[in-house]
Amino acid sequence: MSLTDTAGSARAFTAGVDWAKDNHAVCVLDADGEPVERVTVVHTRAGLARLTDLLARYEVAGVGIERPDGPVVDALLAAGLTVFVIAPAQVKSLRGRYGSAGNKDDRFDAYVLADTVRTDRRRLTPLRPDTAATIALRALGRARQDLIRHRIAVANQLRAHLQHALPGVVGLFHAIDAPVSRAFLAEFTTQDAVDALTTVARLADWPHAHNSHRSNPHLLLQRLSAAPRGATGPHAQALAGVTHAYLAALTAIAEQITALEQQIADALQAHPDRRIFTSLPRAGTVRAARLLAEIGDARGRFPTAASLAGLAGVTPSTRQSGQIRVVTYRWAVDKQLRGAVCDFAADSRLANPWAAQLYAEARARGHRHPHAVRILARAWLSVIWKCWTTNTPYNPDRHRALQTLKQDQTTAA
Repeated sequence: MSLTDTAGSARAFTAGVDWAKDNHAVCVLDADGEPVERVTVVHTRAGLARLTDLLARYEVAGVGIERPDGPVVDALLAAGLTVFVIAPAQVKSLRGRYGSAGNKDDRFDAYVLADTVRTDRRRLTPLRPDTAATIALRALGRARQDLIRHRIAVANQLRAHLQHALPGVVGLFHAIDAPVSRAFLAEFTTQDAVDALTTVARLADWPHAHNSHRSNPHLLLQRLSAAPRGATGPHAQALAGVTHAYLAALTAIAEQITALEQQIADALQAHPDRRIFTSLPRAGTVRAARLLAEIGDARGRFPTAASLAGLAGVTPSTRQSGQIRVVTYRWAVDKQLRGAVCDFAADSRLANPWAAQLYAEARARGHRHPHAVRILARAWLSVIWKCWTTNTPYNPDRHRALQTLKQDQTTAA
């Protein structure tokens, strides 16, 4: 039943939830901004049920909260409530509306969130769950990542096994799990079989037959001859069975990765946001799909580029108390999102001069490669967020920082 004022007209209530680890402060405001309910609910199933029952009783028109995900947000969305994400940095600035102290207080922040929804709703984007297409693409991408981790694990086991069974093949090609390596091991499984390759002529046609045109037969034979010898005789035959087992596992995993990549390509082709992410430098298909899936298509989830960067873990965590200020690596992040963003950023520097310069400057300041990549990823997320929120593909000709860099390089030349 709707709550009404003394004149009998329906009142529009708004609410704010200040999320915390164990307890959540809740504030419900009426249309005039006056608090009608202030409670604290515990972070349990019963507590979340109490929260949604309270908001349903007041038929709130919108709920403000600082984070875009987690059990609290899931409960609010499942209850059919309209949720608005207001970034912590925005809440910090909004505190100044109500006084100059700006102190952090959970109950007060819940009030600020509720009042912001009341007064600025037209400027806020409602949080919507990702579409089924995005959820499916995310499942495909994460399954591929899982299989890649399995492939790496089996490849490492095979490499360790070959150090004893057939050392000459370790490092013979660019990767032990590459198709050319697997083909070579399938044909030459033992040291005895490798010993039969006594001349370049025996190897001359092999690289071409297996599409390994960059493999020089002379160099292959030289490496095989220089490597330590592996087991021979009956012992070698026994070890060959282990080699075949690892090869079969690697081949099966590789086939399933290929199948998933085809499904990912088909799903990406049908996705409405495809053009935004495939327009990024060196994004390709799988990388673009991974970025799209992990960022999602719920625009209300990230009201600012900083909120996206924070969840991706490409901004440092700063703690300050008095005169002491500590900047540390951010641990509480969406690791899948961070992996997707950093993978893209690391490769983008090979195709984009602006990205290459940012990375080089970070390295020149003494940052290690992972840190430099996170700095670059933070810069890219500002660009990606703008493209994402405006449904505009990335256009290097409209990337102001890139064009300024090119102009400076032309002038210097």
